[in-house]
Amino acid sequence: MSGRLIGIVGPSGVGKDSVMHGLVEAVPALKLVKRTITRAPGLGGEDYEAVLEEEFDMRAGAGEFCLYWEAHGLYYGVPDTVRTRIARGEQLLVNLSRAVLPRAQEVFPELLTLNITATPETLATRLAGRGRESEAEIVKRLERASRPLPEGAKVTDLSNDGSLEETVANAIEILFPQKVPL
Repeated sequence: MSGRLIGIVGPSGVGKDSVMHGLVEAVPALKLVKRTITRAPGLGGEDYEAVLEEEFDMRAGAGEFCLYWEAHGLYYGVPDTVRTRIARGEQLLVNLSRAVLPRAQEVFPELLTLNITATPETLATRLAGRGRESEAEIVKRLERASRPLPEGAKVTDLSNDGSLEETVANAIEILFPQKVPL
């Protein structure tokens, strides 16, 4: 099987990390990409490499990231080693910002992107439940959730308003219409 990058996008609180972990559990051939983030270590949600902004800038300038962007006051980077891993045949899942999709499609022409969606009520409940944002920050994130995807973004919508199991099953049907890899 040839390698590919599968982007996962969607607003904060939609359950991107939960869906990604559910997919990896259901399809062991899928692997998660560990991002580099200018966030304090150990805040949960995903396994990431925490760095200071100065180190991030240095590494971006040295070409260590195939993709990087800023969102919510933080910088995110996807390691350039992803290209090698795909060339070796790996199937990789990466949490991307909607804003970086045009660049991601340039770097990875075969990129398949799932746009995880949920109702505003579901998003508000999940954001409040994770306890990382103030009420004002939750309001800002909900406002961002309604913004359209970048023009030309090639995505497939996937609702995550139901159970995680249902969402993962629907994602598997989209990602592997012929046969799920072992």
